[in-house]
Amino acid sequence: MEIVQQVCSKQFPPCNLSEEDLLQNPYFSKLLLSLSQLVDESGLSLFLAKEQAEAWKEVRLHKTSWLRFEILQRVIQELLVDYYVKKQDTNLTFEDKKFLETLEHRLLVTELTQILGPSRESETPPLLGLEKADLLELMPPSEDFVWMRARLQLEVEEQLKRKCFTLLCYHDPNSDADSETLKAAKVWKLAEVMVAERQRCQDAQGQQKEQLVLLEKKSATYSQPFPPSSWGLKVLLRCLILLQRLLQEHRLQTQSELDRINAQYLEVKCSAMILKLRMEELKIVSDTYTAEKVEVHQLIRDRLEAGIRLQEQDLQKSRQVLNTYEVLGEEFDRLVKEYTQLKQATENKRWALQEFSKAYH
Repeated sequence: MEIVQQVCSKQFPPCNLSEEDLLQNPYFSKLLLSLSQLVDESGLSLFLAKEQAEAWKEVRLHKTSWLRFEILQRVIQELLVDYYVKKQDTNLTFEDKKFLETLEHRLLVTELTQILGPSRESETPPLLGLEKADLLELMPPSEDFVWMRARLQLEVEEQLKRKCFTLLCYHDPNSDADSETLKAAKVWKLAEVMVAERQRCQDAQGQQKEQLVLLEKKSATYSQPFPPSSWGLKVLLRCLILLQRLLQEHRLQTQSELDRINAQYLEVKCSAMILKLRMEELKIVSDTYTAEKVEVHQLIRDRLEAGIRLQEQDLQKSRQVLNTYEVLGEEFDRLVKEYTQLKQATENKRWALQEFSKAYH
């Protein structure tokens, strides 16, 4: 009976068969045991399961091959975008321009060749009357292509290395402060670590499914009505008391701890967002003000500060002179008035002397 129940729980949908059902239908039990030898855990026959495994293996091979070319193409496209951004910010060197033009030329001709398709003899004329040989004539010189391919390999390797390091730091943030050699060693084992984590997740999912099957069986068992007895009522009352205790003691304590953890998480997230905004602000400022602009602004600032210091010195001297004059008080005001009167009288006499001189001549 235990073997039949295990077969039902693993290889067939849960049918909630009890021992009484299996004892009353012995031939049905034999049928289940016979079927269990012909099907696997998913319900497929062994022959179909083998064919399915081979088909999935071939699909994974094709998928791996396609992903390899797709990753290479995307890395090359990102490399072109980086060169375009660099071209807008600064002037490219002659070698960079040659590399960029040769790579674009090669990619364009290859893409047009793929669009044109393989050369085949048919009644339908080719697209625009072009043949594959016509496009191959537009390929860049072989010397430039060999030089470009050698440099492209190095830059693609560098781009892939940066992406691997980024993935490693995302998976293990503590690796961000490690050296490049240690990061390379960790990246070499990263695939095995991720496969092991995936296997653990799949095992956990399998255990969860088994627990769900057991839960359905227990639910079906406990959903049956209890016989009217005092023992059943005592068990139900005891269960209700335990549930109430769990709700009062553990739920409330856990909720407060959970609220505290959520508050800490939101605080850390807010701090990270503020730092990210500050980083974006500094990035915009660094992109806006180049080193030359900063040097010119610093020179202007130094001149303005020097002028301000001179004005402050003149202001200080004037205040000292005024303070000296204020010490004299009313006597100084009387002397100023007398000096003004004498100056006016002197100017009047000088004017009269000038007029007398003119009249005499």
